[in-house]
Amino acid sequence: MNIAMSARSERDRLARELEAARKRIADLEAAMLRRGRDTLTAVLRIEAFREQLVDELQRTRRRGLEGALVLLQVDRLEDVHRDHGFAAGDQMLSALVEALRAGTRAEDVIGRTGADRFALLLREAGEAATGACVARLLGDLQALEVGPIRGISVSAGVALFTAEDDDPVALFDTSGRALADAQAAGGGRAVIASGDGDGLGVSAELHRRDAVEALAIALLERDRYTGEHSESVVDMAVGVAQSLGLSAAQVEDVRAAALLHDIGKVGIPDAILNKPGPLTPDERTVMAEHPVIGERILRGIGGFAPVADIVRHEHESYDGSGYPDGLAGDQIPIGSRIILACDAYHAMTSDRPYRARMTHAEAFRELRRCAGGQFDPNVTAALVAHFYHERSGRPMLRAI
Repeated sequence: MNIAMSARSERDRLARELEAARKRIADLEAAMLRRGRDTLTAVLRIEAFREQLVDELQRTRRRGLEGALVLLQVDRLEDVHRDHGFAAGDQMLSALVEALRAGTRAEDVIGRTGADRFALLLREAGEAATGACVARLLGDLQALEVGPIRGISVSAGVALFTAEDDDPVALFDTSGRALADAQAAGGGRAVIASGDGDGLGVSAELHRRDAVEALAIALLERDRYTGEHSESVVDMAVGVAQSLGLSAAQVEDVRAAALLHDIGKVGIPDAILNKPGPLTPDERTVMAEHPVIGERILRGIGGFAPVADIVRHEHESYDGSGYPDGLAGDQIPIGSRIILACDAYHAMTSDRPYRARMTHAEAFRELRRCAGGQFDPNVTAALVAHFYHERSGRPMLRAI
């Protein structure tokens, strides 16, 4: 009896402590809102940030200073939410803010202006200092790893101001248009608005197409089989990506990555790349570097961070036995999982100097046998369905 009463007393005590903790959290959130702070990241909300900007413009005008307003937008936050959940998205945004704090000065101001947008007020910073700061921040963010998320791709629009500028609305408009140009150019980059308030006006379609085509030509010139093989993988990969319900932006990333997934082979010696027979263990080690080389090449191009990530992991196996990082399951980017299966299918059904091609039926049996091991079972099923519907002429149903 005494034991039962003691247990009830302990439960009551824990319940009271839990309720008190919940009340403290609610009070802290309410206090943060009263102070104009975002509850997730604790940075200024838009209203409080605007007040800081107005004050800074007045100070700049009085003292003949200069500064910059930077608008930042996380590229494709909706894809993060869909692929990893809202909790992972919140973790990513919190990590982003910590990186912004670490990469700016104490006197600079950080605000959250939307679900996926942030703003920086860089005090007493000219064009050179601002450009260096923003470039460093974007690089730091691309290098971050937050749970299952490798790298945060962010676009930035910059509006510089001097003692002559006193209109905060115009500054937001100018930096907003520069941000739009950064996103139009593929994201993952910064655009500094010119003196007349215009951004660079880069066409996304032209920029991305030209970069992909130039790299594809370089790959074809380096090794004709590899280049033609990559072109053949594209249609399969796009069809599978669409059937799995990926967004239009993700499908385009898969398209580019499928075409360029072997771009790292430009860094492999000819003696290994063109060897007619099987590779030795040492040669295989050298060849296994090509996904990492490919990632380095693609990360040097603005807006290609998601494509670079897919290319790095296109030899990761679903069971974790692949390379270069030994990722497994959903840790592997979906684009990488798609390209691995499509790449393997095309290789199996192609003649090589040291073996004859498999029939389509034999390749399908091998894909199914390795599903859950080397290949993602859902991707394998979608690839087989892609060929079934292609050959039957029936429209392919997309996943919901």
